[in-house]
Amino acid sequence: MTSSNEYGSSSWELIVAIDHQCGGEQKESTLQVSGDLHIGGVMLKLVEQIRVSQDWSDYALWWEQKQCWLLKTHWTLDKYGVQADAKLLFTVQHKMLRLRLPSMKTVRLNVSFSSVVFKVVGDICRTLGIRRPEELSLLRPSEDAKKKKRKDKDKEPVIEDILNLNNSPVSLGLPASPGFYSKTMTPIYDPVSGTPVSSAVAWFGDSPLAKQSWNNLAFSPSNCTPESLAKMYQPRTLVDKAKLNAGWLDSSRSLMEQGIQEDDQLLLRFKYYSFFDLNAKYDAVRINQLYEQARWAILLEEIDCTEEETFIFAALQYHISKLTLSSGSQVFTTEAETDEVEAALSNLEVTLEGGKAENILEDITDIPKLADNLKLFRSKKLALKAFKQYWFVFKDTSVSYFKNKETEHGEPIEKLNLRGCEIVPDVSVSGRKYGIKLLIPVADGMNEVHLRCDNENQYARWMAACVLASKGKTMADSSYHPEVHNILSFLKMKSRTAAPQDVSDVESMDMKPECFISPRYAKKYKSKQLATRILEAHQNIAHMSLVEAKLRFVQAWQSLPEFGLSYYIVRFKGSKKDDLLGISYNRLIRIDTATGDPITTWRFSNMKQWNVNWEIRQVAIEFDQNVSIAFACLSADCKVVHEYIGGYIFLSTRSKDQNETLDEDLFHKLTGGWE
Repeated sequence: MTSSNEYGSSSWELIVAIDHQCGGEQKESTLQVSGDLHIGGVMLKLVEQIRVSQDWSDYALWWEQKQCWLLKTHWTLDKYGVQADAKLLFTVQHKMLRLRLPSMKTVRLNVSFSSVVFKVVGDICRTLGIRRPEELSLLRPSEDAKKKKRKDKDKEPVIEDILNLNNSPVSLGLPASPGFYSKTMTPIYDPVSGTPVSSAVAWFGDSPLAKQSWNNLAFSPSNCTPESLAKMYQPRTLVDKAKLNAGWLDSSRSLMEQGIQEDDQLLLRFKYYSFFDLNAKYDAVRINQLYEQARWAILLEEIDCTEEETFIFAALQYHISKLTLSSGSQVFTTEAETDEVEAALSNLEVTLEGGKAENILEDITDIPKLADNLKLFRSKKLALKAFKQYWFVFKDTSVSYFKNKETEHGEPIEKLNLRGCEIVPDVSVSGRKYGIKLLIPVADGMNEVHLRCDNENQYARWMAACVLASKGKTMADSSYHPEVHNILSFLKMKSRTAAPQDVSDVESMDMKPECFISPRYAKKYKSKQLATRILEAHQNIAHMSLVEAKLRFVQAWQSLPEFGLSYYIVRFKGSKKDDLLGISYNRLIRIDTATGDPITTWRFSNMKQWNVNWEIRQVAIEFDQNVSIAFACLSADCKVVHEYIGGYIFLSTRSKDQNETLDEDLFHKLTGGWE
């Protein structure tokens, strides 16, 4: 028994458990401490008592009852509130974690369990070679998916770990080497030959294992059979989709603070559907993982699309799979492709000159204008969809319509300002329907206006003008003509070209067509019919390169009406029933749970402020023109919804100059990290 004179009357015993990683079974150590002893002193006493010679720099104290790390080593036990009944664990901060990537592959790597999730995701993305980590986050697997997996565990496809990155510099918490990419997007040069080194080689190394690792991340051929696809969990209703979003981790707290243990499995997913600065040269892994997330969203029907769009997506998948399998062993190369300095100077020259030479000759004083006959329909309840023809004039960011061409110089019937509006394509190439749905923001929601064009050329010009106007740009902007070209090429993709009628041609398809179609359509058609439809659509995209096809797939995904919507079950203030809240990168939508119809839409651009009453867990938002809403989130914690809103507003502040120097403090402030 130690005398009180030796330590003072204020000393007491503190029991600390030692993590099993320091040798043998987990054991406990008893320390004689006082309240004014700082955390660093406690750790020093503990290490001296353990008497094991090893590197303790990654160890820290975890307080089990409070679910928090004691990382501020200069704080005293009294300041933290630690008393004799506290259960402390002396454990490593970096532990193994299993991450399931968007490609459905699993990687194991060492991550910090004491850093906030926002920083952990950044470290993970640097390890994997993914730029713009602020677009991603970590998600717990949904309970419904776990139940289905347990039910079909003998039939569920086994996904093996393809990478074990626990020895990478970032995962060990060490300073990263020159890395997968540089902040200035400049090439890394070989010190011996002086030639530009492939970004992949610079990060992963030049060993065969490193090449295989990078190939598995940047080029992942489809290996899902129709049988296994049919047994995977598919959300059937909007309520099911809302449950998928309940598991997002809080970006402002650490993994252990949220109940994540060593070797648990989490999903790495693109959380914010605002993809910035996609670059085919530097974003091979990012583009592939983005394509994979879009592909699985289509296959598992997490987002709705028409039958025509389904076969376009199937054809793109088939094309990408063919290219990946045919060139998979040569996709990783260390040869200098082009002189990057010369290419950079060329790009700079084009930028300074303001575009191509022919654009310089254009009359910059001319204000572009579109004028044509279009059909219009205004959405009204209990009204038949009857389109009426008017003379439309598009100028600046507004569109006006008149009774006929002769009345153009008079007062228009109505003038619609499209700045900040939402543009939704309503197209069926096979049915020769070229529609544009305009959702124009007003004080109490959205006005819905439908336009109908006569042909695809007219549609492309007007659609491009509407898209630019919604962003506050006019047709004088240099992106107008490329936008028209992209729309036309996308429509060409949708047009059905007669496929070879020879049975042998259809049967020569080296992959099962059911691999590229959701189970619902796989049941609707026979295998030979599916192959014929996919080959028909494939005729229009057979010329595309691998990266171009992936980017086109992502663009087609982005053009779907429901793209980017994350659903939550909420109860609005004053309402007696539950509703769905859809959150996108630019708006909030109140949706009827029973019918799935949108009730009201609010734009982020009209938002004045938002906050959370943490006592009653209620989110309150104020918009322009004295419009305000408040709701409680039922399917997830209100912090998840609050973080979604703040995250999208944070992403809207990005610029290409930032690269990896994002304001982390601003992110935590906007997403409610101060709670």
